[in-house]
Parts: sequence; C-alpha cells; structure tokens
Amino acid sequence: MRCQPRYKESVYICLKNIQTCLLCDEPTDTQIPLCVACETDLPWLGDHCVTCALPQTAAGLTCGECLLEPPAFEQVAVPWLYGFPVDSLITRFKHNAKWPFGRLLADVLGQYLQHRFDEGLPRPDALLPVPLASKRLRQRGFNQAAMLARWLSASLDLPCEETVLRRIKDTDAQQDLDAKARKRNLRDAFDIAPDAQVKGRHLALVDDVLTTGATAQALARLLMDAGATRVDVYCLARTPKPGS
Repeated sequence: MRCQPRYKESVYICLKNIQTCLLCDEPTDTQIPLCVACETDLPWLGDHCVTCALPQTAAGLTCGECLLEPPAFEQVAVPWLYGFPVDSLITRFKHNAKWPFGRLLADVLGQYLQHRFDEGLPRPDALLPVPLASKRLRQRGFNQAAMLARWLSASLDLPCEETVLRRIKDTDAQQDLDAKARKRNLRDAFDIAPDAQVKGRHLALVDDVLTTGATAQALARLLMDAGATRVDVYCLARTPKPGS
C-alpha cells in the first residue's frame, strides 16, 4: 500500500480570467494563482553566499564556513528567505497537507530555476528528493520533498528519480537540534540504492528548507563518493544565520 499521494493534474484550478490569488483572494490573470503584488512582497533572497546561499552583505561573496570547509555540493539555488509568508505556506503544505500551497511554491521555484538555467546555471541530469524517514513518512502520509521534485520535474522537463537515495535510519527531527547535533544525527542515516545510476552524473537534491545544510552535505558527500560529477541543491527557502 502506497501512502505517497500521486497527482497527474494540478491540485488547484487554473481557469483563465477567474483565477484568484491563494494569498489575498484577489483576481489574477497570471498563469499561477499568485498576484503580482503578493509575489513582489515575498521574502526574496538578496545577496548571498555563492555556494550555500547564506545571506551576505554583498553579492558574489563566499561565506566563512564555505571557505574554511567547502561543502560537497556545488551550489544552492533558492529564491526565498525563510520568512513570512513563505514560512507559513511551507508549514501548511508540510504539516497540514495543504498541497495547493506546495504546488504554488514549486511553480514559482520552477520559474526561478529556469531563469537561473538561462543565465548559465548547468542543468542537472536528474532531480533527487531528500528521502524521509519511514516513521515520519507513515505519520505525515507523504514526503514533501518528493512532491516538490515531481512538480519541478514536470515544469523543467527533468527526470525525477525518487529511489536513488534511501533513509535507512530514523533520526530525531532536525529542527530541534543545533548545527553540531544535526551532523551527528545524520551519521550513517542515508545510503544509495544498489542499482542506482550515480557515477558520472550531475544531480540536484530537492528539499523544502535549507537551515544548516547538514542534510544536503550528508547526501552530497554520499553521491560524490559514489562517483557523481556535481551535486546542486534546490529548495524553497534558506534560513538566515541565528541572531542575524
């Protein structure tokens, strides 16, 4: 029995001239249910680290952590800071199964990534959703990263390969831990499926939020050690450094 929802069609209605914005309920004639005013007011990520996307004071900088200990992934592509209303939309999608909000965010992320591709960001060979622990998958009923990856797969015409990465150990929730504890928590938590094609490929991890980057680092290191040529990270939002 599969608990992961699979939808071939949109989870919101896209009818010309009668579509309303999911945030303010005002009419909008855009292709997605988000009006121009609400889209403009989203917490768009400004200047950030060219590697991990941590907010910075100027463009084109690399943060101190990435300089001291370069991560296994090449680059994080993310449109927003984890702030209102994106944080609320992600929470409602992730914890309350409000899939229309997830689909809305995925559509805008897809437009952002296509813009980045047009500007020179290399297109990956495949999208790999961050796997969810089996216990949490049973509790939630779906993997939000897998749903995001499927929607991105359709909008960007990239294959979504959900079975490459596996979470083989249930761990404590990452949001309750500090950076060091997150790294310890993820030790030996993942592996690669025996029949997965990784060697010589450029792969992109898909997740909802990047906080310390511990999960992305663990998975990217696993893939690079297995022969991947490059690993990028695509996510909806990036948290700033605590206290900033």
